[in-house]
Amino acid sequence: MHEMSIAEGIVDIALQTLAANKGRVIHAIQLRLGVMSGVEPDALQFCFAAVTKDTAAANATLQIEMVPLRGRCLDCDYEFSVADYVFKCPRCKSIAIQTITGRELQVASIDMD
Repeated sequence: MHEMSIAEGIVDIALQTLAANKGRVIHAIQLRLGVMSGVEPDALQFCFAAVTKDTAAANATLQIEMVPLRGRCLDCDYEFSVADYVFKCPRCKSIAIQTITGRELQVASIDMD
C-alpha cells in the first residue's frame, strides 16, 4: 500500500512547515489529488489517521480536492475533459494528447496555529 508512504510524506511536509513557522498545532491539510494519480483517497485517509497519531497533527483533517483529467491536443491545441480515459481529441480526432491535469499530488495549504 503506497498510500502509507504518501501519507507519511504529507505529514512530514506539514510538520516541517509547522516548525518553520513556529506553530503549535495543525488543524487541516488541503491536498490536490488528480484522478489519475494512482492514489486511492479512502486508503490515504485511513493511512493519514494512522501516521498523525501522537503528532501536532493528531486531530487534523485531510481535505482532498479531486482534480479532473484534462488533455490538450498537440495537433489542434484544443483543451478538453478526458472522459473514460479516452485520450482522443473530440475536435480533430487526433490521439496526440498531452495530459494537463489529473496527475497531481500536491499539498495545497496547511491550516495551523
